[in-house]
Amino acid sequence: MATIIVLFAWIIVALLVRTLVKIITNSCPRTRHPPGPPSLPIIGHLHLLSSNLPKSLQILASRYGPIMQILMGGKPVVVVSDAKTAKEILKTHDVDFASKYVLGFGLSKFNIYDGNSFVNCQYGTYWRFMKKLCRTQLFAGPQLDLFIHIREQETLKLLKSLVERSREGEPCDLGMEISNLSNNIICKMTLGKRCAEDPNLPMKIRKSIGAMMEYTAKLSFTQVFGPLKKYDLSGNGKKLISVTWEFDGLMEQLFKEYEDSRINDSGQEENDLISILLETYRDTSAELKITRNQIKTFFLEIFLAGVDTTAATIQWAIAELINNPKILKKLREEIDSEVGSSRLVKESDIQNLPYLEAIVKETLRKHPPGPLLRRECNTDTKINKYEIETGTKILVNAYAIMQDPNIYNEPDKFIPERFLVDHQEMDFYGQDLHFLPFGSGRRACIGISHALIVTNVTIASLIQCFDWKLKDGDKYDIKLTTGYSGAMALPLVCYPITRFDPLKE
Repeated sequence: MATIIVLFAWIIVALLVRTLVKIITNSCPRTRHPPGPPSLPIIGHLHLLSSNLPKSLQILASRYGPIMQILMGGKPVVVVSDAKTAKEILKTHDVDFASKYVLGFGLSKFNIYDGNSFVNCQYGTYWRFMKKLCRTQLFAGPQLDLFIHIREQETLKLLKSLVERSREGEPCDLGMEISNLSNNIICKMTLGKRCAEDPNLPMKIRKSIGAMMEYTAKLSFTQVFGPLKKYDLSGNGKKLISVTWEFDGLMEQLFKEYEDSRINDSGQEENDLISILLETYRDTSAELKITRNQIKTFFLEIFLAGVDTTAATIQWAIAELINNPKILKKLREEIDSEVGSSRLVKESDIQNLPYLEAIVKETLRKHPPGPLLRRECNTDTKINKYEIETGTKILVNAYAIMQDPNIYNEPDKFIPERFLVDHQEMDFYGQDLHFLPFGSGRRACIGISHALIVTNVTIASLIQCFDWKLKDGDKYDIKLTTGYSGAMALPLVCYPITRFDPLKE
């Protein structure tokens, strides 16, 4: 009997304590996190995410709101899907969210350069130093002007190759041709004289980085984001490390050649990007000492960010123009009217081709090369009444924002005219948070100017010089690959039909 009385007493005390704790907790201010879907043990929200990550996040946002929290790779990630909240992150509290992180949480295990990134580094001394170097030297206007002959030569080489295909009546993989163009331009900008001494160098670089991208793509979705990220079950992680070391060896050889050249050809100034970086590396008076691995990583990121993204945008534009012959005809009429039929379009003509600019904007809106903008919170911040704690990972879904039907009428359709009428004030630099093809704020893309030059001139040249006929069917099947890069699922194989031979001008 005494035992039963004691047991009941303990139950009553426990209930009283629980009630008291609940009263105290409710009376104290609580941390309010953004809402989100119910998660599962271990895998979090992985079961709700597809390989088309921007689209699956857009669908979740339609249920849980423009700011929500999900678990990816065991980490909480706040996802922003509307322009109003994006403005809070990228403008109002830009400094508080100026750090970045790698979206694929499992990739660092297979990255020999982990911790040396500029694109993904924390906001701090190194980032500020490199950003200043990019703005004043590496990607400054005068520096880009030095490379105009490279862009012209490589564009002409592409057009010559397509004219030959046209004469032979053969189809081409236009995506591959454009990727080679973009790769050659970047390689000659970064390596200059080395490319003149070794014409095969751009292909060596392309092959090396291509192998790294191939094995990265082969890592499964769960290896990158899920609970298996600690294990290399497929062996592709080991292969990725191996090909990265091969790239490292190639870079060390280039460093040695530059050092030998500097000693033997003293007094001869080189203006390519890697020369500027190595000169900064050797400068004992520089405000920050950069490392060899940081230069290698920067070089790698230039290729990863500058080659395939630019090539993908050009491909999407041509595919959309093939699918929309009236828009193609209108663009061609603009080019013929402004440039004429006796010479090839030039970079200086682009400012007089507003319809071309509208087409590029619409392509970037519908097929953004960077659909997910990554930020990390540097200090406790309140966004939309929700507490965002230091270290919280942020994803701004630029894809969802640029598909907002409240802003863009019929967002699934390709309508360049929207940027000549309703949205003509939107620029490429993210000033209007409804249009974010290159991000916004401190961590916006550093290569916007270069990307736009190559994109505009290449599209204009391809439309001025050729008619295009798909190898299979009359329309390109608009699909996306797996992943989150916005790349094409199917190769763009078509017949070029010469209408203006640039070699005869």
